[in-house]
Amino acid sequence: MATRLDGKVVLKRILSELQQTVTGLAQQGVTPTLAVILVGSDPASQVYVRNKQRRAEEIGVRSLMFKLPEETSQKALLAKVAELNQDPDVDGILVQLPLPKQLDERVVINAIDPDKDVDGFSPVSVGRLWTNEPTVVASTPYGIMALLDAYQIDVTGKRVVIVGRSNIVGRPLAGLMVNHDATVTIAHSKTRDLKSLTREADILVVAIGVPHFIGADAVKPGATVIDVGISRGADGKLHGDVDADAVEPVAGALTPVPGGVGPMTIASLMAQTVELAKRRLHG
Repeated sequence: MATRLDGKVVLKRILSELQQTVTGLAQQGVTPTLAVILVGSDPASQVYVRNKQRRAEEIGVRSLMFKLPEETSQKALLAKVAELNQDPDVDGILVQLPLPKQLDERVVINAIDPDKDVDGFSPVSVGRLWTNEPTVVASTPYGIMALLDAYQIDVTGKRVVIVGRSNIVGRPLAGLMVNHDATVTIAHSKTRDLKSLTREADILVVAIGVPHFIGADAVKPGATVIDVGISRGADGKLHGDVDADAVEPVAGALTPVPGGVGPMTIASLMAQTVELAKRRLHG
């Protein structure tokens, strides 16, 4: 049976290490500070933001919350971003997505100072990633790499197939994998004969949001399978993009849903906020 890649266990370890780092920074007069902007009252976004705040408080990271009404204009939101860009005590800025329909996400993301872009979504951050320069990276891909590292799964020279090409997961993860000397293929809805491709993967990452899309016949025996998808089924339970019951006897390692990639996303946000604070300290 596949080894369970438990994100909750790794999260606890990372937060413990970060807490020590934050304590050391505080002794030097720096408190890592994350500013979160939430526009509107999307229930899922509210849950995500609460979780981020709770984890930040646990390790001593200061979390600033700015709740703006649903009808907030583009001009007002950009003014808030500009204000936080200029605040010398703010290390990371996160605008919770999705935004209400009257707001242009791309314009808002581009307005965040790249050196405070804790989500790693700005074109500057993406450019730095693909030229292998030090940068902040989208939290989920960063978390996946940290999870693999925690379980000593080396990607060097491995054949990696990523199913999904979003700017949040697929594309930045491909950049990280290339920077770590993996051989990477990005697959998507237009990919022909997908199963023959996924069966070649030493490391298979699935991030398309279709429950149980990947079955045992799409997995190479012994492969590491990273399930990024999470959907609530008719049974009320959370399901991943991978049919875990079918794949577990075939794979060498598998992330559970929930409890695999999700906790690592939070760990990554905290880790990168602390890293930005260290840059503030050292210039």
